Amino acid sequence: MEVEISPKESRKAYGGEGGEYYAWSAGDLPMLAVAEKGAAKLVLGGRGLAIPSYSTPRRSPTSSKVRSGRAGIVLPEASERVVAIRKGDAIALPFGAVAWWFNDSSEADLTVLFLGDTSKAHKRGEFTDFQLTGASGIFTGFTAEFAGRAFDLSEQEASRLVRSQPSGGIVKLKEGFQIPEPSEMDREGLRGGRVVVVSSQNLPLVGDCGFGGDLVKLNGGAMCSPGFSCDSAFQVTYITKGSGRVQVVGIEGKRVLETAVKAGSLFIVPRFFVVSKIADAGGMQWFSIVTTPNPVFTHLAGKTSVWKALSPQVLKASFNVSPETEELFRSKRTSTPFSSLPPANCNPLRRDRIRQRNVRE
Repeated sequence: MEVEISPKESRKAYGGEGGEYYAWSAGDLPMLAVAEKGAAKLVLGGRGLAIPSYSTPRRSPTSSKVRSGRAGIVLPEASERVVAIRKGDAIALPFGAVAWWFNDSSEADLTVLFLGDTSKAHKRGEFTDFQLTGASGIFTGFTAEFAGRAFDLSEQEASRLVRSQPSGGIVKLKEGFQIPEPSEMDREGLRGGRVVVVSSQNLPLVGDCGFGGDLVKLNGGAMCSPGFSCDSAFQVTYITKGSGRVQVVGIEGKRVLETAVKAGSLFIVPRFFVVSKIADAGGMQWFSIVTTPNPVFTHLAGKTSVWKALSPQVLKASFNVSPETEELFRSKRTSTPFSSLPPANCNPLRRDRIRQRNVRE
């Protein structure tokens, strides 16, 4: 099977004074359509507000570069819930949820990454957003008669309301303009915090969305050893910080990808293909969604690797090596699927040690 999985960067879709919205298209990255997944990125400047909208597929946003921000979420037949978002947070948005996003900082950008399912979207592999207001919002599509009767306004009032709406879908609010404050109660069931593995166990709505997530940080020179998703899942990976190298090996031992990646790159690993990553000197961080609510990975190196589970006799016969060579092979990499490369102080952040706890920067 010939696959094209080279990393791609997003294209600007729209924006305004308050920020920009970027998206990856299935035309640029065909594996998005194959995996039926979409990817987009929202970048809000200081006091930037992304006006309320909903998306045809399910989306699971994670904030990657932010000190403070907030989101308003309205679930079907429910009131608005306002949650604080911080760097590394993951939020599950169920199908049909309306959401707005606000950067309450005037000094730092808010960057929100959207990854989600598009199997029921208008176009597989791409998100389709419906803005409630704005120059291209739903409200502007109705005549003044229909809009007026729906909201109990005169046709003149309805026309004036539609004409006053901003363009671009993203606006910048003036200092002093008040946005609803977040509530700790509102985040229950929506936000998973900054967790290393997002699953239905720590974020129940992930089960409804049909996929899980995986957040990994590597220090400079560290390696994430070869591994694959053993439950027939695609991995959609976005590099949030730093840079490094990636190799992916597929059917018949063919290397289908060998490339450098950096912050902003997105690529997809097909089902059962094996992927490995090495961080550059400055380290690397990525967030992946996996097309199953409870992702399970098999590593080919480290304490829990397949090789460690096989008997010495099978290894010796499979590799066609001497017992001494087999013993040498088995003695290596006994601790973790993450390893350091020289210099010796390049210790990776070990995912297996912090899997069960939240971490906040």
